[in-house]
Amino acid sequence: MATVTNEPEAPTVDAELMAHCTDAALRMQLGTSTREDIDTRTTLVIKHLNQLLAQELGADEDSDVRDLFRQAYRLLDLTSRPTKETAAFNAFVYMRDVANVARRLLWIYTEPSHHAT
Repeated sequence: MATVTNEPEAPTVDAELMAHCTDAALRMQLGTSTREDIDTRTTLVIKHLNQLLAQELGADEDSDVRDLFRQAYRLLDLTSRPTKETAAFNAFVYMRDVANVARRLLWIYTEPSHHAT
C-alpha cells in the first residue's frame, strides 16, 4: 500500500546549472554590464536560490546553514529587492549578494555530509 503525504516534493536541483549561473553572475563586471543584463541574471539567480531553500539542508541542526537561510530570506524579501528606480550599482551589488548566498547553499547541497538522501 502506498503512503500518501500532503507535503509537495522540493523542485529538483540542477547543481551544474546553478553553479554556472552563479559563476556567471559573480564574473559580471559593473562597467561592462547593462542594467538589463543585471536584472536578467538576478532573476535567474533568485530562481535558483528559491529552489535551494526548498531543499532539506539541515537548517534545523546547523546554525551556519540557518544563518544562510536568514540571509537568503532577507535578500528575497520584496522590500529588499531592487526596483526599476534603483541605481545600477545597487542592483549589481544585490545580484552579487544573492549569487554569493546561493553559491554557499549550493556548496552545502552538494556536500555528501550535508545532503539528505
